[in-house]
Amino acid sequence: MYGAILGDIIGSPYEFDMGNKTKDFPLFSTESHFTDDTVMTIAVAEAFMDAPDDEHVIRQRLIQSMQKWGHRYPGAGYGVRFSGWLESKDPQPYNSWGNGSAMRVAAVAWLYDDLDTVRRMAQISADVTHNH
Repeated sequence: MYGAILGDIIGSPYEFDMGNKTKDFPLFSTESHFTDDTVMTIAVAEAFMDAPDDEHVIRQRLIQSMQKWGHRYPGAGYGVRFSGWLESKDPQPYNSWGNGSAMRVAAVAWLYDDLDTVRRMAQISADVTHNH
């Protein structure tokens, strides 16, 4: 969790920079900030903490937590389609081919001990938005 959040903050000034690929850069600058990836990582962690072993309940908790945290931090940098998902009264997967589900999944490996469960829960965490 710390690594995912710190990586997000450290990389934030360079997220859309397609130029220089140097490894010589300051870890933190005045332009460093958390993004939607940190917000959704925390939302996923909250949804899975003390989650029952019921996939339907977990999916509902994910949606509720992601929408709650998304509303708490509305200017964090969400894409247009995900912003619509956050505002939906009946949010459904929208066939996203983006990497948002990979950016928010760190908590799953933190909270579960065996690889099969981690894989299953990671899939569930992606399925609420990414159904491709």
